Amino acid sequence: MKKLFLAFAILAVSMGTVFPGQAMAYNFGDFRSETLTTKAWIAFQEGDIEAVIAYTDKCIELYSNDARAMQDELDSYPEPVNGNDDVFAYWALNDVATSYFIRGEAFRQADMTDEAKEAFSTVINDYTYGQAWDTKGWFWKPAEAAKEKLMMIETGSNIDFGDYTSSFMTTQAWKALSADDTESVVIYTDKVLDLYQEKAVEMQASLTEYAWESKDKIFSYWALNDVGTSLFIRGEAYKKAGDVNKARAAYKKLVDDFYYAQCWDPNGWFWKPAEAAQQALEELDA
Repeated sequence: MKKLFLAFAILAVSMGTVFPGQAMAYNFGDFRSETLTTKAWIAFQEGDIEAVIAYTDKCIELYSNDARAMQDELDSYPEPVNGNDDVFAYWALNDVATSYFIRGEAFRQADMTDEAKEAFSTVINDYTYGQAWDTKGWFWKPAEAAKEKLMMIETGSNIDFGDYTSSFMTTQAWKALSADDTESVVIYTDKVLDLYQEKAVEMQASLTEYAWESKDKIFSYWALNDVGTSLFIRGEAYKKAGDVNKARAAYKKLVDDFYYAQCWDPNGWFWKPAEAAQQALEELDA
């Protein structure tokens, strides 16, 4: 019943219907694709699926033709060879692809499977080379993310990369470790490494000692911290599973490549995964 009402509400938004006592007007700002996509993200985070549909509908309505033209120019993902402007030049493609991804994820979380599949498939088939900018300083690929979401729907997998931030996936890896779910630990930590290892290497190279000046300063090394923590979690999972060689490899990679990573304990302090990994290695070799 809830799903039926939601579908009716979404149809009403698309048709511009206003329910009695319900304000359905949305502020589209300056109507730029970037503005509409940003508003869609905010609505998604707030769980407002009707607003998600309104903002993504408007972005798609205004910019899908430009996006298709840009897609037709490409046979691979644009690379930021001379800076990020090389990718931002495909603004319509990027924002329409992102809008469809947001739309699909909103439908998926609302258990509207057919609508989610349609949105994700549209990203993959029609706007393949769109890229989305993460405010932490990197681009990610909505079509690749959409493939993973479709796989989740089709297989019934519980693996969910959420918003693809390193913090979200590292948290999921911790939960999987607590549940003795080594397979999920590996999937989450693989994704963290895949997306953030390059940035973590850059941050590690910029340091000659552990960051210490302030909590915000330490958190500014977010990629290094989460990649290092993910490797520690991976080592712990393999150790618990009795796979000593893989545990040793994860610990050693952390110590060798991401020594200055730090992990925030919710009790209010930072600890050092590489030092814990070094101790674990000594115990394994004893």
